[in-house]
Amino acid sequence: MNRKHLSILAREVRRWFLLTIGVIISAFAFAIFLMPHNIAAGGISGIGIIVNHFFPAITVSGFYLIMNIPLLLVGFFFLGRWRFLVGTIYSVFLYSAAIEYLPPYVQLYLDHWPLTNDLLLSAIYGGLVEGIGGGLVYAAGATVGGTAIIGRLVQIKSGIPLSQVYLFVDGTIVIAVAVVFGWEIALYALLTLLLSGLASDYVLEGPSRARTATIITSKREELIPALLEELGRGLTFWEGFGGYTEESRTIILCTVYRPQVNELKQIVHRIDPTAFVVIDTTQQAIGEGFSRLSG
Repeated sequence: MNRKHLSILAREVRRWFLLTIGVIISAFAFAIFLMPHNIAAGGISGIGIIVNHFFPAITVSGFYLIMNIPLLLVGFFFLGRWRFLVGTIYSVFLYSAAIEYLPPYVQLYLDHWPLTNDLLLSAIYGGLVEGIGGGLVYAAGATVGGTAIIGRLVQIKSGIPLSQVYLFVDGTIVIAVAVVFGWEIALYALLTLLLSGLASDYVLEGPSRARTATIITSKREELIPALLEELGRGLTFWEGFGGYTEESRTIILCTVYRPQVNELKQIVHRIDPTAFVVIDTTQQAIGEGFSRLSG
């Protein structure tokens, strides 16, 4: 087996490991923090809690499994075909089995070392832990099924963050929770929903450690060497013209770590106090001097 095949094998092993761990984490959060308190924070599993309330014979896991079949077909055509389908079918079956069989075993430990019976803590940690698990599953190129398939599709097509997609897709389910269980539970469910989306975004994209500065200056010869020498960062520049003054200006693009922002501003102010500077939050900086580019 050559190096290329070993690399592919290692990537697939990592993918399935992330997928398995992510599903188990999500199922644990749902079964331990959310389901016992009827915190139906959207999704097919959330609908399952409502259905189970009226029809106890229909388990949440069984409802979740059956309702995922048409959504899997949607995901097959729009989210990666066989690669998506195989991973998500695995996720759906594992998640369904976990929320069915995990609680009795975990309860044996919780009887001796209880986590919490507080509704607010359950909503907060249920959302955070479920979001972490969901982010790992997304990173592995799959979803845990349900409305997450719809959410992932909207995110890819529109670029809207997952936290907002969850709010739009699952908002109607939270309203249904208010009708069935009362507005207080619905508010907890909404909190869980928001925290889950934020945690998924964080796992997928990581913390924002970099800032990108766009500098428009008339003192290119002095400013560029100073930035290179004092910041130790590369930069790119090109010529531009002011729309109002129609005068030639140099546009400099420079990405730095967050603690270097003040130093950058001081350098620019010292050399060209009239420069125009725009500093943007950069979600990820990949390449020399920052994170390593990897598949």
